[in-house]
Amino acid sequence: MTTITDEGRVSSGRAFDDHHPPDPDLVADCVHCGFCLPTCPTYTLWGLEMDSPRGRIQLMKMVNEGEVELNETVVKHWDRCLGCMACVTACPSGVQYDKLIEATRAQVERNFTREPEDRLFRRLIFELFPYPTRLRALLAPLLLYRGSGLRNLVYRTGAIKLLPDRLQAVDALMPPIDARALRSSMPVVIRARGSRRRRVGMIAGCVQQVFFGDVNVATARVLASEGCEVVVPREQGCCGALEVHSGREDRALERARRLIEVFERARVDTVVINAAGCGSTLKEYGHLLRDDGAWARRAEQFSARVRDISEILADLEPRATYKPLPYAVAYHDACHLQHAQGVVAEPRAVLARIPGLEVRVIAESAICCGSAGIYNMVQPEPARELGDRKVRNLLDTGAQAVATSNPGCLLQLVSGLEREGRRIPAVHPVELLDASIRGVVPRAFSDLPRRGRGTHLEPVDPRLHGPSPDKDSFATRGPSPA
Repeated sequence: MTTITDEGRVSSGRAFDDHHPPDPDLVADCVHCGFCLPTCPTYTLWGLEMDSPRGRIQLMKMVNEGEVELNETVVKHWDRCLGCMACVTACPSGVQYDKLIEATRAQVERNFTREPEDRLFRRLIFELFPYPTRLRALLAPLLLYRGSGLRNLVYRTGAIKLLPDRLQAVDALMPPIDARALRSSMPVVIRARGSRRRRVGMIAGCVQQVFFGDVNVATARVLASEGCEVVVPREQGCCGALEVHSGREDRALERARRLIEVFERARVDTVVINAAGCGSTLKEYGHLLRDDGAWARRAEQFSARVRDISEILADLEPRATYKPLPYAVAYHDACHLQHAQGVVAEPRAVLARIPGLEVRVIAESAICCGSAGIYNMVQPEPARELGDRKVRNLLDTGAQAVATSNPGCLLQLVSGLEREGRRIPAVHPVELLDASIRGVVPRAFSDLPRRGRGTHLEPVDPRLHGPSPDKDSFATRGPSPA
């Protein structure tokens, strides 16, 4: 086996193992037509063939056939891929790049030895982000860091530049911390308003429940207002999405089995997710567990019940009364919602229920904002470029705020807006729906002028319907994402 190194030398080495290498039949589906090129973020940035989907597929083919080894140069091109799946949407041949890149990344993690500092940084990420209790333990120090003025001092003195690029990226992505998140919790069951139409199990998420608790609260309230009983099992854990997208297959499969079991016990009709990256993985559990005789069927049945919050709402005839929100909002399509799940029309359809809300189109909507799971931490430079590009397109809309359906995108957009010196609210679409139903101004919009005249929003009782031990505090807990 041979490989070409950065210096042009030929060397020998190892390749993929026998456990699910990139499927040669799926590789052969790529006819190198180039339709993927304009939507590929990294090809858009650099114009390099090996940093395009078809170039990366060619590298998979060459490693599969023993022409090249897994060395740093080859792995670098796969690492640079955001996994945004825009190429899947653009491809006229139906190439399943999603399955190819995830199989390849699992091979890389098993068969390629990264540099020690890279291994350590990735390990820190995966020992922290999938664990809400560990994330919550950081809230008090982060609140002190931001609230004391220390973070401002670090930036004002330029001390932040002494940190490695990756740690600078982590700091730049740090969300505003609300003290309410220190005691955040949700009831296990939220009763439907009026007659029950569905019994829905809600995925709380990891980063979502700690840093974006208001999104979960809004999700439950909107579903309850539309006649859904909402179950939020306390014993649920991480769905494994970050690990799946990063090639850590074994750990992700363990998480999938545990989550399936939890929601089987909950006996729900539908499993709702409000984070796009998690949703794409939950819908693929059947594929992920296809070799596990004890779990394959259960995984397929679970995935068949998973719906994004916008899909569930679009499928239900509106029962709630939506009051006007007279604002102009740009909607950013999260890649794992529009490309990986093919959910494009539904978020716009449910936002259209809100009188007075103008939803504006962001140019280059197919191109990723640079968040992509852990990408903006492990590949900070291209992520920053893509984030700045997205923010410029966002600002060109003249919108007063931006809405998107993924916590990583929210953090990425806020970080990019800060670099531009702009403070524009970034919210999840479900927060707008919740505010409209309740007849209140979204908390993130408190400083925004309302468009038009004659519109009056009254505060209403925000509590959930039906008894729960936490009902009086539940509606106001959790931090604002903006």
